[in-house]
Formats: sequence, C-alpha cells, structure tokens
Amino acid sequence: MSEKQVLVPDERHPITVTPTDGRVVVTVGERTVADTTAALTLQEASYPAVQYVPLADVDPQVLERTDHATYCPYKGDASYYSLVVDGDTRANAVWTYEAPYDAVAEIAGHVAFYPDAADVRTYPSASPSV
Repeated sequence: MSEKQVLVPDERHPITVTPTDGRVVVTVGERTVADTTAALTLQEASYPAVQYVPLADVDPQVLERTDHATYCPYKGDASYYSLVVDGDTRANAVWTYEAPYDAVAEIAGHVAFYPDAADVRTYPSASPSV
C-alpha cells in the first residue's frame, strides 16, 4: 500500500482559515440545521470559500454518519455524514476533517456542507455606530 501524498499550502496553492465575520445559518428547505457565530472560512486556491461550522452548532438529529471517505493532500482524510431532514436523505452532504493536517488544524471539530445539499448563508456583523 502506497503512502498518501502530503502537500503544504504555498503561493501556488494557498489555503487560509479565518474566523467568519458574523453569523452562518444552514438550512435544508424550511429547517435550520446549523446556526453559529463561530464558523471558519476556508479559502483554498481559486476555489469558492467554504464555511466550516462547529459540529456542536449543528442539529445532531439531522446527521447520519456514513462510511464514505475522501482524501485531500492539503487537508487530510475526510469523513462524511448524510443529512436527513423530514424523511429526505441527502447522502454524503456534509464532510469533516477530524484530524486535519497542521496547515488547516483549526477546522478540526467543524463540518462543511455541499451547496447543492444545503443552503449556507452568512450574515455579516453589524458595523458599530460611530
């Protein structure tokens, strides 16, 4: 069995993880499945930014662990959950890096949602009045 390639972000493939300004709300249909002010924004190269929501801020009743797994040479091994909302199952719609590589260590304990499976919206913090 060959070893997995491990890559470190650099100027050709940058990855940043920063606290999301404001609130992130995730819905499936009319149901709110996550609501947090502690999300992280992961920006990887030219891909769209992804919101990583603390697992503790996701309704545990809508998550069903699956055996699906993928690998990213920059982030590590990803495991998956299906979203089960009102009898509708969206297979492998949520992913997490339980032991991410050092470059993205902050996303441990967080999950992300595929945009075709859930509506992820950010609501920036209100600007302080002057």
